[in-house]
Amino acid sequence: MNKYALITGASKGIGKAMANSLARSGYHLLLIARNETELQLLSQSIEQAYQVKAHYLSADLSLSTAANQVKEWCTGITPDLSILINNAGYGLWGNFELLSLPEQLNMLRLNIDAVIELTWHLLPILRKQKQSYILNVSSTAAYQAVPTLALYAASKSFILSYSRALRYELKDSPVSVSCLCPGPTATGFSSRAGMDSLAELAEKFNMTSENVANTGLNGMFKKKAEIVPGFLNKVSVFGTWILPKSLIESITAGLYKQ
Repeated sequence: MNKYALITGASKGIGKAMANSLARSGYHLLLIARNETELQLLSQSIEQAYQVKAHYLSADLSLSTAANQVKEWCTGITPDLSILINNAGYGLWGNFELLSLPEQLNMLRLNIDAVIELTWHLLPILRKQKQSYILNVSSTAAYQAVPTLALYAASKSFILSYSRALRYELKDSPVSVSCLCPGPTATGFSSRAGMDSLAELAEKFNMTSENVANTGLNGMFKKKAEIVPGFLNKVSVFGTWILPKSLIESITAGLYKQ
């Protein structure tokens, strides 16, 4: 099999778990993250374990030049890209007015702009395949406003809405678009977001990265529009459809209060 999958945020967490799962299935990999050392170690371990090619690129996808850099790198390696997984992203915890504006804007660049730009640049390649897939990683935070994670939740709502619209636009093409919306996952998200004080609470509800990754990939290959891993997460999403928004916001504010 000469099929390639490109994964952003591939050096740890859900992205790393997806990389191992796809390599196990025979996919060659294009791995992107900022930490070159972690990427190199992952690439080596995957190539040794699964006898596939695992190329890697250390890049800051929040930079405006990054998407074109990725496209040039990708096309220089293979014309056979059949999976694009937009997984890179992070959150910042705190009241909007108290957080650094440059840091919040950088988060939006990665969570939103990088997804748009990478997809736009790589979609012509994906269209040339007999069957190809785009999997955008959002969050259960996409289904409601989350005080103290205001812009993170809003960015994930954008990704969910964008994914569904793009899915419809491409419904008569070879490209299937899915959106993965995990809940709390053992990925290091809480630490990156500055939520160490809530780590003990998060551990009670965390799914493993491997479970989330496998659920996401299975849903992607089944061409599902939205994929919510875990029973409790499905229940919480259902609750956002039937309960008043003001009540949901009060509940989430209580969970994430500082």
